[in-house]
Amino acid sequence: MDGGLGIMICLGAMMVADVLDGGSPAAFLNPSAILLIFGATFGATIASTSLKQFMTFPKLLGMSLKPRVSDMTTIREMLIKFAERARREGLLALEGEVEAVQDPFIRHGLQMVIDGLEPDTVEEILEIEIESMQARHMRGIDMFAKMGGYSPTFGVLGTVMGLVSVLANLADPSGLGESIATAFIATLFGVGTANILWLPVSANLKSKDLEEAKERHLALAAILAIQAGDNPRIVAQKLAAHAGPEPETAPAADKDAAAPTMAEAA
Repeated sequence: MDGGLGIMICLGAMMVADVLDGGSPAAFLNPSAILLIFGATFGATIASTSLKQFMTFPKLLGMSLKPRVSDMTTIREMLIKFAERARREGLLALEGEVEAVQDPFIRHGLQMVIDGLEPDTVEEILEIEIESMQARHMRGIDMFAKMGGYSPTFGVLGTVMGLVSVLANLADPSGLGESIATAFIATLFGVGTANILWLPVSANLKSKDLEEAKERHLALAAILAIQAGDNPRIVAQKLAAHAGPEPETAPAADKDAAAPTMAEAA
């Protein structure tokens, strides 16, 4: 999913529609409306979350505009390779390789297995890590959802403020049309930013969170299968049940798939 492309399509459709109706995009460049919508929305968001949370805004926004790169096949191949080695040489044979695993979740899980922790304990700890990760992600997701709720309200507030100013100058009817149009630009910005930016960004981050959690559960299933000494073919079948078809060829690489995660920004 490319959030940036979607937002560009939305903006382009609006601009083209306005031009077809005989309007001019330059008419929307109203400094007071822009200041009110963005300034008030940001302020309300800080008040309802925290300044520390709001400081993650640039990273999360940038993350939502880019497609999430993830190599599920490589992760599966790496875990199947570990299963083959563990079944052939024992869990302790993985100790040297585990240190080179880049993914901290997988590395931690395998290290606990090598250290001899009970399967129930390993599963419980890793499930807690997944839940904690999603809780961190949800703070950013919820922040953008809040912004999507605040901006239309401030848009209506800006329009009311503009109409109050219009009514206070009824003595000059020549400028009423332009003044009323300017007043409604605040509503346009409020509703527009909510539905083109904030709510889509929130939904995009939620989608990325679900993808990352799915990968974590896939890794968890494989780690527990490795600990149980399952046949590598069984491990592959369990991975396929979580993430799709089984790899067609035996794993040949021992690298970990590094994918951008939300945890760095949450």
